[in-house]
Amino acid sequence: MRKFLMSLAAVTAGVSIVAVAHAQSPASADPAAAQGGDYTVEPYHTQVGFSVLHLGFTRYDGVFSNASGQLKLDPKTLQATSLDVTVPVDTVQTTSAKLDGELKGDQWLDAGKFPTMRFRSTKITRTGPGTATVAGDLTLHGVTRPVVLKAKFVGAGVNPLDKSYTTGFLVSGVIKRSEFGVTTYVPMISDEVELTINAAFHKAP
Repeated sequence: MRKFLMSLAAVTAGVSIVAVAHAQSPASADPAAAQGGDYTVEPYHTQVGFSVLHLGFTRYDGVFSNASGQLKLDPKTLQATSLDVTVPVDTVQTTSAKLDGELKGDQWLDAGKFPTMRFRSTKITRTGPGTATVAGDLTLHGVTRPVVLKAKFVGAGVNPLDKSYTTGFLVSGVIKRSEFGVTTYVPMISDEVELTINAAFHKAP
């Protein structure tokens, strides 16, 4: 009997896995189908990733989390779209706890003195059916400078777990950390920092 129940449980689990694997995605990849309106950052599935070249040997990656902010989305008129996002600097995380502490310190990001970084868009320009350039002001380490990022629409639809209307984008770009006063070990650790941002937003009710 026990063997029968174990076999039944295994079969049930297998069927569930197959069903999930073949379930249709709740999100539409058609940017024209995205709903316009006011959105807030969904912090649990928004990640700000960064990558630097370490001593010319390898790339070294890390991530920031717990972002907050707003997106005003107008899919038909991107000139009317705007973005304002803030990220706590002390959320920085790599594969080394020792390095995490150093990055938060005054030789690097100085999270105690400059606890947040912020990006506010100034102009969004469509470059394709689901792509755009996002020009804006980035404030990091107490310095504000203009940057241009590339954005790609990923999908939008009703989240089946929390029933919120959600939209997501992949954003990327390159900044020079020395321009923001973060100069430790330049050029042994690259001045250029590659950014990869997985951004999720919930539409306001």
